[in-house]
Amino acid sequence: MKKILGIGNALVDILVHIDNDEILDRLHLSKGGMEMIDARRKREILEEIAGMPQTLATGGSTSNTIHGLARLGATAGYIGKVGNDKLGRLFRQECERFGVIPHLIGSDEDTGVAITFISPNAERTFATYLGAAATMQPCEVDAEIFDSYDLIHIEGYLIFNHDLILDVCRKAKAHGLQVSMDMASYNLIESNLDFVKMLLRDFVDIIFANEEEAKAYTGMEQVEALHALSKECAIAIVKVGKEGSYIKMDGEVTAIAPVDAQRIDTTGAGDIYASGFLYGLVNGYSALRAGNLASYLSSRMIEHVGAKLPDEEWAKLKKEER
Repeated sequence: MKKILGIGNALVDILVHIDNDEILDRLHLSKGGMEMIDARRKREILEEIAGMPQTLATGGSTSNTIHGLARLGATAGYIGKVGNDKLGRLFRQECERFGVIPHLIGSDEDTGVAITFISPNAERTFATYLGAAATMQPCEVDAEIFDSYDLIHIEGYLIFNHDLILDVCRKAKAHGLQVSMDMASYNLIESNLDFVKMLLRDFVDIIFANEEEAKAYTGMEQVEALHALSKECAIAIVKVGKEGSYIKMDGEVTAIAPVDAQRIDTTGAGDIYASGFLYGLVNGYSALRAGNLASYLSSRMIEHVGAKLPDEEWAKLKKEER
């Protein structure tokens, strides 16, 4: 089986369920949005939620995808930067616990956190402090790591650091790896459009986008956007929420049906979709079979809180495969 490497912002998710928008208004957070925050703002928000029930879990888009790949049985490694602190130790322990090979860089900065407010309708509002993750530099990414892998998956959030993502793409290609990327955020695409177009044109082989991100890049909707993306990348995937997803691979478009699920929390649904598709791809699955696995996993994800499927879901999946 081919081996998959991931690189991204290593974060710890702090998940908080809210009954209404009162706390969002009090903290001046835009419902459904994502605000990048500094250390002072992080402390302010943490103090505000100190008495509320919270769930901690390792996070970051690529970290979630690599976790899913390891749980599926793939050989998967992860590059990220964490603080030399309690949350940084938690991140490493969680990697090792679930079979992810950690290629973690230490820092005197605090480990990054994504404080996630989950509304009753499952809408998420993020306040993200990148911390140590934002300080990752190209010189800290050891090129020899790439020798052990066949494909690298990169989160679009790294686009904040042009030098880093460009260096990683160059190292990957120099070592013969396929490059997979998740667009991550439509406003990120809009504000870095020329740079993203260069990445797709020169480096990216597999691109994941939801319909908003695909439209931000192409100006087109759904299948039209898929065709436009496929002109840049060998494999293009556009996710269209409750309508399922579309995959263009080997010149053919495959429509992937959604799987019925109770929508509780959409955190990590797109990340684990990538887990399922990439696992299928490196194991020689057809686009339909890989897409169906991806769709199934994302449907199970939204029925649980947080960006990690519980152990019983993985046990159920393995039982059904037998």
